[in-house]
Amino acid sequence: MAEVIAYSLFTEFDIDLFKSGKHYKLYEKFGSHVITVDGTEGTYFAVWAPSAKMVSVVGDFNYWIEGEHKLNVRWDESGIWEGFIPDIGKGSTYKYKIQSHHNDIKTEKADPYARRCEHPPNTASIVWDSPHKWKDGKWIKNRHKNNAINAPYSVYEVHMSSWKRHVEEDRFLSYLEMADELVDYVKSMNFTHVEFMPVMEYPFDPSWGYQLTGYYAPTSRFGYPEEFKILVDRFHQNGIGVILDWVPSHFPEDAHGLGFFDGSQLYEHPDYRKGYHPDWKSLIFNYGRPEVKSFLISNAMFWLDEYHADGLRVDAVASMLFLDYSRNEGEWEPNQFGGRENLEAIAFMKEMNEAVYSSFDGIQTIAEESTSFPMVSRPTFVGGLGFGMKWMMGWMHDTLQYFSKDPIYRKHHQNDLTFSMTYAFTENFMLPLSHDEVVYGKRSILGRMPGDEWQRFANLRLLYAYMFTHPGTKLLFQGAEFGQSEEWNFQESLDWHLLKYDFHKGIQNLVKDLNALYKKEPALYEKQFTADGFEWIEHNDAENSSLIYIRKGEHPENDLIIACNMTPIPLEDYRIGLPAKGRIKEIFNSDLKKFGGSGQYKNKITESEEKAWHHRNHSAPITIPPLGLVAFKYVK
Repeated sequence: MAEVIAYSLFTEFDIDLFKSGKHYKLYEKFGSHVITVDGTEGTYFAVWAPSAKMVSVVGDFNYWIEGEHKLNVRWDESGIWEGFIPDIGKGSTYKYKIQSHHNDIKTEKADPYARRCEHPPNTASIVWDSPHKWKDGKWIKNRHKNNAINAPYSVYEVHMSSWKRHVEEDRFLSYLEMADELVDYVKSMNFTHVEFMPVMEYPFDPSWGYQLTGYYAPTSRFGYPEEFKILVDRFHQNGIGVILDWVPSHFPEDAHGLGFFDGSQLYEHPDYRKGYHPDWKSLIFNYGRPEVKSFLISNAMFWLDEYHADGLRVDAVASMLFLDYSRNEGEWEPNQFGGRENLEAIAFMKEMNEAVYSSFDGIQTIAEESTSFPMVSRPTFVGGLGFGMKWMMGWMHDTLQYFSKDPIYRKHHQNDLTFSMTYAFTENFMLPLSHDEVVYGKRSILGRMPGDEWQRFANLRLLYAYMFTHPGTKLLFQGAEFGQSEEWNFQESLDWHLLKYDFHKGIQNLVKDLNALYKKEPALYEKQFTADGFEWIEHNDAENSSLIYIRKGEHPENDLIIACNMTPIPLEDYRIGLPAKGRIKEIFNSDLKKFGGSGQYKNKITESEEKAWHHRNHSAPITIPPLGLVAFKYVK
């Protein structure tokens, strides 16, 4: 049996960067790499295990026998074990058997940098490379335009296992099947981006992918890593960006994972108050340890580099920001200044954002962050965390709460809708109706709507139209776009059969047209993050539960006037103040028959009158359908 040959891919400069937390491409060094040394093909292995006194590679090539292939520890106190094993190639399964200095504890671990993992419940790593000839050059070249904060950005959030199943074989679709079906669907619905809930390898299906063990490997549930590249490439060729959910906030305690890796608390923080998450029963990274910081930033870089991802949606940012997150008094320790902020995690997020934005043109990072922590989506050079966008959780909560109320009571809750505009421009906000809002007894979005069947669907159309005309980028979870009736079940396909019913088909048509409207009208995106892109006309008419506002772009001729009626009673001859003299034309109406509406309440081209209204010199009477939204634009 071939012996381990001393060999290294690391230079002294690599080691210095790694030990200082500044190496952002560790995936080129760590893990398993098929290479040729002195004319012999084999695999180079490298793993970080500073508390180990012996590390050996065990796998199908040595019958999983410990000690047959012992790695060599580097002399430079980096804690790196490495070596070249001849005649081991692509497809070999392996783990690291680690004997620790701590009481001779032995662990058997998957490779933290493995490019492919066995299909769960199996847990071994697989020697792999995933060559792919990318065909998305045009997309990458223009990505800075498509991904810009002054461009339309409408995201379809997908959970791969439950989007659609192969009916005959009762299984989820593969990466290659999704490259056909999912790409075509997202394109037909006019979304600009798709967001995948975590694709990195995870052992436990009910975690939805948020408990990762293979940070550098696309899950093998749906196929090979190169097939996931084909899926991303296909999206790009069709003009659609790809966002990946990324989880640097915590990781599970599974025996083969990162926890207690070399017999010591290597990746997790050694202080239980900082290193254990009580909600998710998981471990928290030690953000202050340079090598761990390099591991995580390299991981962010990896998905943007190797898989051409256009953005990362960073999960559970709030849990990283605060030392007392989900902890009672006495269960956390203040920082050095006596505050509750996790200074090491904050520094990590800033450095991560600086690294990825400086390395990849046109990408975005998006924070799932639910608190009032300031400047999350502001550049680090002005004191921000450096994210490109932040989820607007307050808008989501207040809006869903408002729309769940019977319209008869809405006049008492006008502030639930208008309040969002008091802080809408403090961050670059994305409006999310995500997977978190349709599980655990919360009901589907449609299921929250009050009234009889007609009113429930009219309310849903109004909610989506309001969302798409409110400042900010957009996100809808799969199924919401056609009015999924039941809560999301991660084990089952969406209820696609509902599309044979007119009301559900109408919701799908509505979302398709709202996406098209968002992309077509500059007033809806050019200033979506700035206060001068929005102006109230009327927000105090609580008695009629109406809202009238202007969305503004770079050029006044593109401005839109939006009128909302939150009651089931039509508002006819309802006079609104206008910003200027001229004729206004209805360009969108949520009550059209093709959306499942009545089609009875349409507006003809209307000439403004010199009649003061809403503190403006010009006005016009309009009709707003029951539980409807109408958008107007000036015409010549």
